Amino acid sequence: MTSALYPTYPRADLAFKHGEGAWLTAENGDRYLDFSAGVAVLSLGHNHPRLVETLKRAAEEPWHVSNLFRIPQAERLAERLCDATFADLVFFTNSGAEAVECAIKTARKFHAVNGQPERYRLITFEGAFHGRTLATIAAGGNAKYLEGFGPPVEGFDQVPFGDFDAVEAAITQETAGVLLEPIQGEGGLRVFSPSFLTQLRALCDARGLLLVFDEVQCGVGRTGKFLACEHAGVAPDIAALAKGLGGGFPLGACLATREAAKGMTLGAHGSTFGGNPLATAVGGAVLDVVLAEGFMARVARLGALLRQRLAEFEDRYPSLIEEIRGEGLMFGIKTRIPNGDFAAAARAEGLLTVLAGDNVVRLLPPLIIDESDIAAAAARLSDACARLAAPAEKLGAA
Repeated sequence: MTSALYPTYPRADLAFKHGEGAWLTAENGDRYLDFSAGVAVLSLGHNHPRLVETLKRAAEEPWHVSNLFRIPQAERLAERLCDATFADLVFFTNSGAEAVECAIKTARKFHAVNGQPERYRLITFEGAFHGRTLATIAAGGNAKYLEGFGPPVEGFDQVPFGDFDAVEAAITQETAGVLLEPIQGEGGLRVFSPSFLTQLRALCDARGLLLVFDEVQCGVGRTGKFLACEHAGVAPDIAALAKGLGGGFPLGACLATREAAKGMTLGAHGSTFGGNPLATAVGGAVLDVVLAEGFMARVARLGALLRQRLAEFEDRYPSLIEEIRGEGLMFGIKTRIPNGDFAAAARAEGLLTVLAGDNVVRLLPPLIIDESDIAAAAARLSDACARLAAPAEKLGAA
């Protein structure tokens, strides 16, 4: 394809003209069941009436006034996020990477104002993905994202996934805290165990460290809890949100306790567009739905149903599927064949998925799906698996 866009994405030759709920219609009229949701962004699916109505109404009011003035929509959204979580304060951004950047700065500044500016390093984990800025690619530590961009930003010490002893061993007098995704998205839907998160919380408390969670992909109800860390009963000091928070409108947030954010005083951080009236109005509408009584319990119930259907494929096609991972409506299929081949077969059957590390295919449907959408996804996966398994069966017969 010829385009004036940077060639930084392996784009499928598909363009869509209409979306409704969990379904997309391509320019040629073909319909696709969207279990990618814009990489976990479209928490309420396509063309959700509440979001559309909110955005239209907000567009008739000032779009942008800058953070030099009060923004009532942002104030209301911040209050609601604090009411729903561990946090006391919120800083709004435009993206997940910016939210994680703010979280990193908040953690470092906390120690600086405590008279320990040398404590600026964060312990991170192999397989992590925290964004594409210079600091967040350094935090993630993935060589393919670091290559060609000069020396990595200093201040991150990476340890193996889920290795508590390695975390303890990595702590020095320069350590400010620990940064992790409770469920690694890009890294292959790897879930940190509740006991591991509990151990980390206790360790951070004992050593005067801040616990920072990147909930950009796994937060805002995707796992059946507003924050994924709630499954472990663990509260961080700082957390980053984005993706599903705006339901498709660019919006991120850094949440923190008042104590953790005490260094983020006048002039310490800023954003031109972060927290603008349009974005925070839409974010408020997302919370209207996600925080409604019974919504997250429904996500958990549908997630259990989807897991059951995926487990059937794992049993039926052991030559294709090695493992099912995830929580709520955030699943990964670790495949025995190249994950790109599996995703392409699913797309050919009208099901959109997302690739991840560790040879995993992600299923990240909108949170508003119903049983019929899960049945439709299962039918498409069944056809894809049958098509993929046929050549292997013929080879075995020969």
